Amino acid sequence: MRKLSNQTTTSGPKTTKRRAFAGAALLAAAGLTLTACGGDNGDKKDKPIADVSMEAESKQAATVLDKPFKKPDLVLTDTHGKKYDLRERTKGKPVLLYYGYTNCPDVCPLTMSNIAVAKKDMLRKKAVTKAELDQLQVVFVTTDPERDTPKELGKWLKSQDPEFIGLTGDFPTIQASARTVGISIEPSKKLKNNKIESMHGTQVIAFSPKTDAGYVVYNGQDTRAEEYAQDLPKIIKGQNP
Repeated sequence: MRKLSNQTTTSGPKTTKRRAFAGAALLAAAGLTLTACGGDNGDKKDKPIADVSMEAESKQAATVLDKPFKKPDLVLTDTHGKKYDLRERTKGKPVLLYYGYTNCPDVCPLTMSNIAVAKKDMLRKKAVTKAELDQLQVVFVTTDPERDTPKELGKWLKSQDPEFIGLTGDFPTIQASARTVGISIEPSKKLKNNKIESMHGTQVIAFSPKTDAGYVVYNGQDTRAEEYAQDLPKIIKGQNP
């Protein structure tokens, strides 16, 4: 069973779906709340449901930041084994950035699946053109690089959407880049029962094609495909959802 524990309280009722954070510092604090996507024994069989602790505020589908994040200065290896410079390769394009790993039992595959479904729905409903959608860069950075080799990462992402971009590399570099956008991750660790536990934040950060800044944040574990489909046509154009 997924356990939810509210670690903050808020004053007054929530009257809107979205609200702006009064600065990125608050999101950075929220990023310290991690999902225990753990308990697997190194393969993808018989995984338990993740034990989740989340902020009460994160129930909002999207949060528009009044002080956006800079895009991480990150150079890693893509699923073809080639160097990938995040800032250089995605400059001037809309980007969804997510940190997770392929052995995750639930949150990571659900998040990526929802984005993949949203892309198909937008085309089906003609909310965007194919050319506009092709500009969207969905980047998945592994938090478990020891197991997520370029080959494994590529195979896993292909089952979600072959256009998704997967990146791997050394853990300290990945961890440091995540911190710059308010996401906290920890190294995978083996428990006494020989199962592996991995902890990571579940935020999806949207970057504007106009400014290359991360200005919208989604709680990946709760955001539905239809919510992405509703917002992404605006994000692709650099507008507020």
